[in-house]
Amino acid sequence: MSKKSGSNYDKVRAEQIEYNAKRAKGYREQALKLYPWICGRCAREFTRAGLSELTVHHVDHNHDNNPTDGSNWELLCLYCHDEEHTKFENLVRYGSSKDSAPAAATYNPFADLKDKMKEG
Repeated sequence: MSKKSGSNYDKVRAEQIEYNAKRAKGYREQALKLYPWICGRCAREFTRAGLSELTVHHVDHNHDNNPTDGSNWELLCLYCHDEEHTKFENLVRYGSSKDSAPAAATYNPFADLKDKMKEG
């Protein structure tokens, strides 16, 4: 990698990090003022000391959709936030399991019970 391309990369990366930090600080601060410091999934409560473990989750997974009323946010602990994104990734990758209902079971273990009891 040439020195010029390396410095260009560093500049772009620094700009992206700055943009992400500004964006996150804005909606994070708003969400923490709007909602109690409780995970929306597991109900774990947070104090200021552990607040870094409480994340702002975008319900529609669009980090640029930040209405000031907080309708696209929910506070989740790190663990529940990871689980929520895993579920979303699986939905994107594999589709919804709600689209098709599983076939009903057809095996009946007691179908010939009467006959078997006669044999015994």
